[in-house]
Amino acid sequence: MTLAVTYLIPGNSFFAVLRYVFGFVYVLFLPGYCLITVLFSGKNRLDVVEQVVLGAALSFGLDGLAGLFLGLSPIGINFTSITVSLSGMVLVFAVAAFVRMLRQPNVQSPQQVSA
Repeated sequence: MTLAVTYLIPGNSFFAVLRYVFGFVYVLFLPGYCLITVLFSGKNRLDVVEQVVLGAALSFGLDGLAGLFLGLSPIGINFTSITVSLSGMVLVFAVAAFVRMLRQPNVQSPQQVSA
């Protein structure tokens, strides 16, 4: 969806605000949140606030590493290379989180156990 928003909405359109909002969430939150979901699922699951804060902090690191590798590669840093590399990271982490969620046994929350 973010790729569609960034490429299909022109910069001078009324809907350019959506482009900036989706881009902000996509770059500064989504890569780290997907990786946090992969790392902390099942019994050692984090609270929502911890997931959001760690996801944002980890996104800064992942975006920096992606920029470093793109800057050192012959591809270079441009809009398309950044979009494709971040999309690839998010896709890989999201699929890994989904597969890990499917392989987890059904874990009951403490509220369900006491009821």
